[in-house]
Amino acid sequence: MHYKQKHIYIGVDLHKKTHTAVVINCWYEKLGEITFENKPAAFDELTTYVKQFKKRGMTPVYGLEDVGGYGRSLAVYLTENKQLVKEVNPSLVKDERKSHPNPQKSDSWDAECIATVLVRKLDKLPDANPQDVYWTIGQLVTRRNGLVKALISLKNQLHTQLSYHYPSYKKFFSDIDGKCALAFWEKYPAPHLLKGVSIETLAAFLRKSSNNACSTRKAEEILILVQADGDTTRSYQEQRDFLIQSHVRDITHKKKEIAHVEAEIGNMMKLLDYQLETMPGIDLVTASALVAEIGDITRFASTDKLARFAGIAPKIEGSGGKEKTKKTKLGNRVLHGLFYNLAVQQVQVSKGSKKPRNPLFYEYFNRKKEEGKTPTQALVCVMRRLVNIIYGMMKNKTAFRLPEQVEKQAS
Repeated sequence: MHYKQKHIYIGVDLHKKTHTAVVINCWYEKLGEITFENKPAAFDELTTYVKQFKKRGMTPVYGLEDVGGYGRSLAVYLTENKQLVKEVNPSLVKDERKSHPNPQKSDSWDAECIATVLVRKLDKLPDANPQDVYWTIGQLVTRRNGLVKALISLKNQLHTQLSYHYPSYKKFFSDIDGKCALAFWEKYPAPHLLKGVSIETLAAFLRKSSNNACSTRKAEEILILVQADGDTTRSYQEQRDFLIQSHVRDITHKKKEIAHVEAEIGNMMKLLDYQLETMPGIDLVTASALVAEIGDITRFASTDKLARFAGIAPKIEGSGGKEKTKKTKLGNRVLHGLFYNLAVQQVQVSKGSKKPRNPLFYEYFNRKKEEGKTPTQALVCVMRRLVNIIYGMMKNKTAFRLPEQVEKQAS
């Protein structure tokens, strides 16, 4: 008996309020369908329903697209009850849906497509392993990303408001959201508030706000620029001043909240004892993002499976005895983006010293180009090698270390 005949396959289409599950066999024959509420008390309905299709010696295997969002509670319930659960890539389901001559869209059909992918890719799909520690880190990373996105939007709005009041505002400070700059915008949101303010008074304020980083020269420069800009006072100036001060307060709050979230992420990462930050280019934010997307590394039996999960392993197409590799858009695109950005950093050269940030990868990247690969293809090779290293570091909880000969070359 083929190993696929020893399973029944349950594809689950996940939603906020209800889930729809379709049961099929290894011959893609639909055996049944059930819709149930998305709450732990209703999950027994699914497992009880599936039992009627389970023959002796057969094992149910469940396929879920989203084990970190709407499907997390179900994934936790099934794994805690010793059920086999696979994480199905949404791209595979989309391709399955589009492969039919008359594509349709419904909860029932989506669930059946998930089950079909489950049959075809049973040995290649990663096990769902929704452990609380990885899920919590993922939620914190998502929260930080949301705060950073909001902060960028606020900074852009502040740029717009400042341009109305201070035409030369970009020359005042190197960063408009630096500690000293924010203090200045809040106290002096418009030039009219600087009337009568002496260089010494402004310099004292800037020194206090910047921990003595800004000097009297900076105060003098600002006052000269303000004088050269001319009068920007208009009607309802008080409300316009309030807008800038409101943006400053919001930016300050967002920065503090980001710091709180990053501290919490640091505490969670210490529990896992990974040493990803020992590798050049990986800080706490990148390390936590990698861990959030990869999850428990033991669910990947090899580096090849992690590479496929990240969409880094190329697909091979051939005809008439000729083969060629092509880039695939399957896989976890967030994780793919993390590896891409990390690969770019590894092959960069420092502007000041002109030395490569990571001699090992810089040499490897150039060697691949010498072999005839394009820069893009060579970068994919770097990404693939990074998968091997990250996999080993996470699995063995070891630190990154350059080979001895590379260290000697770099010194």
